Amino acid sequence: MTGSMTQLNNGITLFFSLLVEAMPFLLLGVIFSSLLLLFVDEQKLLRMIPKNVVLAALAGSLIGFMFPVCECGNIPVARRLLMKGAPTAVAIGYLLAAPTVNPIVFWATWIAFRDQPEIVFLRVGFTLIVAITIAVIFSAQADIRPFLQDNLTRMMGEPEPAAPASPEPEVSPLLKSGTFLMQSPGQVLQLDAPPAQVLAQVATLPPMAQRLRMMVDNMVLELRELGAVLVIGSAIAAFVQVAVPREVILGLGQGPVTSILAMMALAWVVSICSTVDSFFALSFASTFTSGALLAFLVFGPMIDLKNISLLLTVFKGRAIVYLSLLAAQLTFLLTLVMNLYTG
Repeated sequence: MTGSMTQLNNGITLFFSLLVEAMPFLLLGVIFSSLLLLFVDEQKLLRMIPKNVVLAALAGSLIGFMFPVCECGNIPVARRLLMKGAPTAVAIGYLLAAPTVNPIVFWATWIAFRDQPEIVFLRVGFTLIVAITIAVIFSAQADIRPFLQDNLTRMMGEPEPAAPASPEPEVSPLLKSGTFLMQSPGQVLQLDAPPAQVLAQVATLPPMAQRLRMMVDNMVLELRELGAVLVIGSAIAAFVQVAVPREVILGLGQGPVTSILAMMALAWVVSICSTVDSFFALSFASTFTSGALLAFLVFGPMIDLKNISLLLTVFKGRAIVYLSLLAAQLTFLLTLVMNLYTG
């Protein structure tokens, strides 16, 4: 009975620690998502993105320097990018890289591993390689919608059919017949056009106070939706940590292969936030290889037990399986090469 109560207390403590650790970053991600919704022009955003898939994936992977969030806050931002019409490569690149490739995590990793600076830079480098590779692979899917949840595809609307190629008609610099009102130098408004067209032309952005209210309303909606999912994910992660002790995972082996698998499994189970995971990994530095430590630091922020529930608000199960397998395989290969190279 005493052992069961101890496990229950440990489970409750783990649940609240995961929740308290993740909730501020989820809130930060929701704030960034709402800012993207109301203050970022879709057309300007799309024009800024490189046309090349690899460069687009790299651009998405580096957005974390502007929106530094952990693996809980990146999901609402990635979802908003998809809803804004951003290319798949940008959204996937941001989703996988942002929790690691941002100034806060870089600084925390440097503080923890200042005696092993190669860990700091290889963590960023390996993360970019994995994120860009997976983003390019997902971009091979012409339409990402079959991989997304139905409610998200409805918010995105139907894809626009490709317009047939035709030569652009010459536009005369002279005004057509009708009644016009000069709005500003070089801009005119045709007053006798259909009412809907006139309204569209004179439509302006809502005043700042109204936009801020809309931002708060959107934050409440997203936080209510994603917060409930985070609670469920944290509860599952806490249960697994109690049911499967860390000693079982760490006892899998200390070899160049088994140590990587053990640390990847540990990263998936403990679901620790990327802003503090480097200090957790530091406690294993004396017993595990550098490749195993990097496997923990690279794979954990991308896919862990806690954020799978949040990923399910964006992707269908099949897509999450693809993401997880690709991230695991690429991380394993990169860190195995490091283990074999460093001996």
